[in-house]
Amino acid sequence: MKNGYLVLADGQVFQGLRFGGEAGALGELVFTTGMCGYVETLTDPSYAGQIVMQTYPLIGNYGVIPEDFEGACHVKGYVVREPCGHPSNFRCGGDLDGFLKERGVPGLCGVDTRQLTRVIRESGVMNAMICDQVPADLSALRDYAVTGVVEAVTCREPAVFPAEGAPRFRVALLDYGAKHNIVQELRKRGCEVTVLPASSAAEDLLARKPDGVMLSNGPGDPAENAYQIGQIQKLLGKVPLFGICLGHQLTALAAGGRTYKLKYGHRGVNQPVRDLGGPRTYITSQNHGYAVDGDSVKRGRVSFANANDGTCEGLDYPGLRAFTVQFHPEARGGPRDTAFLFDRFVDLMKGGDL
Repeated sequence: MKNGYLVLADGQVFQGLRFGGEAGALGELVFTTGMCGYVETLTDPSYAGQIVMQTYPLIGNYGVIPEDFEGACHVKGYVVREPCGHPSNFRCGGDLDGFLKERGVPGLCGVDTRQLTRVIRESGVMNAMICDQVPADLSALRDYAVTGVVEAVTCREPAVFPAEGAPRFRVALLDYGAKHNIVQELRKRGCEVTVLPASSAAEDLLARKPDGVMLSNGPGDPAENAYQIGQIQKLLGKVPLFGICLGHQLTALAAGGRTYKLKYGHRGVNQPVRDLGGPRTYITSQNHGYAVDGDSVKRGRVSFANANDGTCEGLDYPGLRAFTVQFHPEARGGPRDTAFLFDRFVDLMKGGDL
């Protein structure tokens, strides 16, 4: 391994050792707190445009498992305290270093990730670069912005995934950066899933006569996606709708609400969420840097709230046959407390109420 550097937009420099891809990287530095699930993190399209730092110190101990990939790898760079070079697991299909090398994603290890996490928590997410030499001019670093990422990660052509067992419903899934396990959760509930590009028009989607519409997770600033917001406005009230993460945010914007950027976001598999309609608090997997202002969505009611900071984690739209959540009920490599929400979507397609 050779020396490398993580340079922050505020001028701080952290020296470490390079692994993975040999190129440099420029992106938004974020941290995620999961003790496991690094395979799902690296293949979650919602991380497009970002350098991901793992707060847990040892990463890669069970190797890379292709069956657990959620999508293609879109992270700009990867920062860990210690990568495991000799993984041990009966499902292991490679190691972390090889995975990153194959995809040209640069990694940096041997840095103090605890100190880095404190910097981000105190200052907020900021741009950073992984490089071999610290540049004298940091203007490109400071000017970087995560833009156009939904178009970069969405599928190019429609794809149909058959239901497991007897087909019961047909679901159209708008792919803003969809995780593979969303499709799997629907399929095992008897849904034939047609995954459609983010550029799909509402009229074309409705012409397929789906029983329900799924709005996926995805990367970037939700307010940037004006076209997608306009299409969701045309879908609301026409067909049962379930949105996750970015799909939750876009639906709120389509319903007249607003979103805002969080200081350092929610990323990890240990986020507590309170059900405002009952006594339960669920542990959830999350990956987002923006939140919905629940009070701004007059056509919906807040259904879930983050138990740590009170931010909106879910909205119901009773008159529109739609509901959305900020967290990931399909989580693999994370808690499965809220998988029942897919059953709720199935009930809605049956003709049930919220």
